[in-house]
Amino acid sequence: MSVVDAPSTTVVRAPRSTLSPRFLASELRLILGRRRNQAGLLVLAAVPVFISIAVKSTLSQPGQDAPDFFRSITGNGLFVALAALTIELGLFLPLAVSVVAGDSVAGEANIGTLRYLLVTPVTRLRLLLVKYVGVVVGAFFATFVVTLVGILMGLILFGGGPMTLLSGTQISFGAGLLRVVLAAAYLALGLSALGAVGLFASTLTEQPIAAMIATIMFSSTSFVLDSIPQVAWLHPYLLTHHWLDFGDLFRDPIAWNNIVAGLVLAASYAVVFFAAAWARFTTKDVTS
Repeated sequence: MSVVDAPSTTVVRAPRSTLSPRFLASELRLILGRRRNQAGLLVLAAVPVFISIAVKSTLSQPGQDAPDFFRSITGNGLFVALAALTIELGLFLPLAVSVVAGDSVAGEANIGTLRYLLVTPVTRLRLLLVKYVGVVVGAFFATFVVTLVGILMGLILFGGGPMTLLSGTQISFGAGLLRVVLAAAYLALGLSALGAVGLFASTLTEQPIAAMIATIMFSSTSFVLDSIPQVAWLHPYLLTHHWLDFGDLFRDPIAWNNIVAGLVLAASYAVVFFAAAWARFTTKDVTS
């Protein structure tokens, strides 16, 4: 057989997965291994501990002017988790997500590793997807740390049993626990949308602290505007508008309208700001 007649061999490479498990695992180790993130988780976990001990030390039912979840703590320990989530939703949880999201791209650029990540080779879209999935995992992890610690402290100090909903109906402990988990997941999805805002901010600068501040200011401004009646027309479009509607999960029947509206709004913010981050990042001149 001549050289011309010899069969040619073509090497077929398997397509690379957009989300490489190894790349994602490395990103999650980086996020969870940072000392400041670990310290932040300790602060988040301390809030439900403080709430449960403070309520227990009074040895009485909170006053009638207290929020609904606080008034219910002594009747069922599951409400400690909900009270902690309500308190931390104003600052601590958004701050935790802002730290992770703001550091995602800007942090790599700041220490000079972003350019090397793109040479490995990794497409910019793939890098951005992995970074955002890491932010989402961080949002869920932070939210469920608060929830889990709140549940454990509540059960230890106040016990469990049937849960009396905000509408006065009683449900079993298992059903109540499921609703608490659903509430935490709902809030984590809202915080994940904030993470997309932080990811976009992180592509605009090489200073992670600037991206973090911009993200937390975005969240705080949304909360402030949502409390001003004169701009009520703007409220349905604010990212944080439906966050506290997780309380509708504790009514009988569940009021789904606001929950669904909150999920749609969160998904919209996530899509729009991830697309903005992608548009910015794909045209960015990476020099560091």
